[in-house]
Amino acid sequence: MSTVIEQPVEARLVAAAPRMPQIPATLHYDPLDPFAVRMTFPAQATLEGVEVCWTFARDLLAEGLEGPAGDGDVRARPYGYDRTVLEFHAPEGTAVIHVHSAEVRRFLAATGGLVPEGMERLRFDLDRGLAELLRDAG
Repeated sequence: MSTVIEQPVEARLVAAAPRMPQIPATLHYDPLDPFAVRMTFPAQATLEGVEVCWTFARDLLAEGLEGPAGDGDVRARPYGYDRTVLEFHAPEGTAVIHVHSAEVRRFLAATGGLVPEGMERLRFDLDRGLAELLRDAG
């Protein structure tokens, strides 16, 4: 059995209005998928009214604390000293949120306690990953 880290974070949605409403979000890390983190938004925080989960590289989150990172659907960058901006790009539009950088650092430190940075390949189960890909494709 694997230890999974789940950490609630305070996220603020950047909108056209001057007020940035707080939305609940949770960062997840499972050492069985050592390269990835997930960020989940509950149904009440989404336009569709369903839970939304984004999966992206743990490295992207770490790099985004120090400078712009990512060039795909998920991007991260620092915003001042104490905030990190995460952008989620989808065909329906882009969601931009701010999270406390300290919360991200705490989450990354906890994930590093399970799988140290650079040691992911030793934890990655290629056979299991391939089996999941083939199962999902069918």
